[in-house]
Amino acid sequence: MGAPQYETILYERGDRTATIVFNRPERLNAVNQQMGRELRDAIARAEADDDVWTIIVTGAGRAFCSGADVEGVRTDGRVPYEGKYLSQFHEWEAPQEATPPFRSMAKPIVVAVNGLCCGAGLDLVTTGDIVIAAEDAEFFDPHVSIGLVSGREMVRLARVLPLNVAMRVALTGRHERLSAQRAYDLGLVTELVPPESLRQRALEIAALVNRNAPLAVRGTRLAIRKGLGLPLYEAELLAEAFRERVTRTDDAKEGPRAFLEKRAPVWKGE
Repeated sequence: MGAPQYETILYERGDRTATIVFNRPERLNAVNQQMGRELRDAIARAEADDDVWTIIVTGAGRAFCSGADVEGVRTDGRVPYEGKYLSQFHEWEAPQEATPPFRSMAKPIVVAVNGLCCGAGLDLVTTGDIVIAAEDAEFFDPHVSIGLVSGREMVRLARVLPLNVAMRVALTGRHERLSAQRAYDLGLVTELVPPESLRQRALEIAALVNRNAPLAVRGTRLAIRKGLGLPLYEAELLAEAFRERVTRTDDAKEGPRAFLEKRAPVWKGE
């Protein structure tokens, strides 16, 4: 699979990990329609690549992602569209902008937040599977400060943070920021890292994930993600269905065999 050529993101692949870098530092990595398209293509490319087991998303420059590019926001109240208005299914859903298709993809995403993270950038924080941040990262949501309802971003954040904290972030807008330390204390991110070490630490975490059986990792991720929207009993049944599928793979036989033979398992993703 050849290296893709993108204008707004960088795509790197190695050691079973694909790294996607928001690369509009002059715009603080604000998401325009082109970046949204390229991000979706890069995620789909990584998801379809058998040599990629884990995905990392981070940003170039002093911002992770500053949200949607206001220069591309429509003034007629319509969601962004291509061709005839409301002719495509995604136009009927909440705009996703920088959000990976976390509900339908299988491979895990490690998010490494460098610097400023706000607006649509928060979507990666709330839908990523493992999130770390630089010690100087800052989080806020500016929607109400520019006359817009804080919608999808805050609905998601309110399911990750305590309600009154999420409400404070939503209602203070750009006039108050959540520090990296506060985000860590609240569980929004799992680890704080010196800024110069952030990318390397993300690669190390991806390598830890990749030491495990990839299909088991994906089944576990799907069980948790899809189970969040179900009552507990139904979520348990769904998780067991994923477990049953993976027991039929070669890797499920390799794990116990390697344990008995006292050696490291050799995973094939099969």
